Amino acid sequence: MIKKITIIVLFVTSIFAQSNLFEQFSNSFADIAENVNESVVTITTTNTVQMDKDVQNFYRYWGRDIPDEYESKSLGSGVIVDEKNAYIVTNHHVIFDERSQKPVTEIKVQLLDKRIFEATVVGLDKATDLAVLQIEASDIKAVELGDSEKVRVGEWVLAIGSPFSTSLSHTVTAGIVSALGRNDVMNNLNTYQNFIQTDAAINPGNSGGALLNMKGQLIGINAAIASGGGRANAGIGFAIPSVMVKKVMNDLIDKGYVVRSFLGIYMQDINEDLYETLELKTRNGAIVSDIVEDSPAAKSGLEEGDVIVTFEGKEISNGSELKNLVSSTDPGSRVKLGIFRDNKQKNIYVTLEEREDEVVSIPNVNYEFGLLLENPSSELIERFNLKQKDPSNIQGVVVVSVEENSPADKAGLEEGDIISRVGRKKIFNTKDFKNEIKKYDNESKVLFLVKRGSSSRFLTISR
Repeated sequence: MIKKITIIVLFVTSIFAQSNLFEQFSNSFADIAENVNESVVTITTTNTVQMDKDVQNFYRYWGRDIPDEYESKSLGSGVIVDEKNAYIVTNHHVIFDERSQKPVTEIKVQLLDKRIFEATVVGLDKATDLAVLQIEASDIKAVELGDSEKVRVGEWVLAIGSPFSTSLSHTVTAGIVSALGRNDVMNNLNTYQNFIQTDAAINPGNSGGALLNMKGQLIGINAAIASGGGRANAGIGFAIPSVMVKKVMNDLIDKGYVVRSFLGIYMQDINEDLYETLELKTRNGAIVSDIVEDSPAAKSGLEEGDVIVTFEGKEISNGSELKNLVSSTDPGSRVKLGIFRDNKQKNIYVTLEEREDEVVSIPNVNYEFGLLLENPSSELIERFNLKQKDPSNIQGVVVVSVEENSPADKAGLEEGDIISRVGRKKIFNTKDFKNEIKKYDNESKVLFLVKRGSSSRFLTISR
């Protein structure tokens, strides 16, 4: 009888303990939502889209008149990361129009308390799909930044954002971390991917929203979904890890562009055929297929056929992982690469250099003169039908967009122009341009040497 009573007491105690545990778990979710919700914002954008002339002519031929332009609206989310300066992190694709290749016309940010502010673009980085905005607001709260390097597969996470419409703003969903280091999500070689995968519900409109750990810290910015062909959540969502967010955010705020290092190699992942044919000892790492002339790799003694397996002691699983590690390391750093050459392991030391050939937009340059500038690239050569065939042969920066009635427009600058001098100083990239512009005060006239087609001329712009 005593044993039976003891068993019943233990059983009831166990049920009570489990009930108490579930209640604590539920309260943890609610506490995080209450604490972080006001740091998540809803972003609505409006963009003026020029109607295609061929489409206009078609309709007008049949007696229907359509406008020259129309307004396009879209929805996204963002996270307040600095309450003093009112900086907000979101996705590049939330506030950038791919058709016009420039930021949208109008960006509005709505807080949890329904206050609405117009936002300005601080910086853009298409390669990581991140952007930084700023609003003029007080009495706001920033989220605490967590360390995505400490995230583990299987741990609980919360996602907060505005799926589908503003009426669903600050929707909170829960799930677990399904996987880490996803790097084959976007089929684009010019991106840096290292996604956290989660099954917390993420839908259109959640882009730019927060992924939080159980401490209420930001461990990722929600960016994409895999939905099997539909638009709705299918339990596979992806977030940009906070370590990458922090690096990109700080660079955009401090410099207006993202500082990245480069190694100077072309590489391949190891598949089964390469593993067998080359008689390799590992399926992890990246094979060097070619080396860029005069690059850090060329100077270090790396050779075609080398298999890079570690970076500063960290094991490399594939080329994307190596690319991310290289790009996030400070230029000038001397790093140790562990390689296999002829199936013998050795170390190679490489001094990384700053990458200068990426397409980089500097919105504060756009703000100054009505100009959007980018470094020369194959894409721009094709878009503007530039004479040069190789980006490395172009000395200067390419004018990608000129805002109507801006100082640049009034000075006569056009899309496709190449600015090769600011004052008497030659410039080679957007970084040089920004550094030179800083030397002029607000009332100065700035002299530009502009190349258009096969001729060059000087133009002056008043600030």
